Amino acid sequence: MIDFRTAFFIKSAPSTKELTDDFGAEIAFAGRSNAGKSTVLNALVGQKSLARTSRTPGRTQLINLFGLTDETRRFVDLPGYGYAKVPEAMRRRWGDALAAYFAERRSLAGVVVIMDIRHPLKETDQQMIEYALGRALPILCLLNKCDKLSQNEVSKAVFALKREPSLAAVQWLPFSGLRGVGVPQARAILSEWLATGIERPPEPEPESEEPPSATHTPPPTALTPD
Repeated sequence: MIDFRTAFFIKSAPSTKELTDDFGAEIAFAGRSNAGKSTVLNALVGQKSLARTSRTPGRTQLINLFGLTDETRRFVDLPGYGYAKVPEAMRRRWGDALAAYFAERRSLAGVVVIMDIRHPLKETDQQMIEYALGRALPILCLLNKCDKLSQNEVSKAVFALKREPSLAAVQWLPFSGLRGVGVPQARAILSEWLATGIERPPEPEPESEEPPSATHTPPPTALTPD
């Protein structure tokens, strides 16, 4: 299992164009601005302030990358979404950045969606899940703040979510970033994703040794029916 306590900050990027090179394996963390995403990340890596926490939701406006042992395996902290006081133009920019990231990033090995267990599966949460399903990526939903509910209430919430037919591929895990509930289970799942999702940089195509020929016929520009 990967030792997440070795996690370190790599960089912050305003868009997917400024991310690190697209190789290795990385796990994206997404969640509403008040779901406790930074607290969850800090709990997973066993550090108090790797991911900055704030009393003001919506402060994370950049894509933050963290290395695990080295930069081959990474956690990616995506901008929080769904906070009403964030200006509409900023929400649109965040939405565009998230859509581009999910569409373009080859090294993405899995997605963690963090929800407040008391208010799970909002429309924006479902959109994140749909992005991941569209890429056939594994999805782990961490139902954070489970310490705010009784065990019976937690069980009922998880049971209701598991009954959703369209979410059969999603793993649900009660979690508390403050109390450490669910941390060992989440680390085991994420370690497996990172171990199996390694992407290597593309190999350069070998140069052709065949000299150019004036009589060479170029390939067709479109397929034709038989």
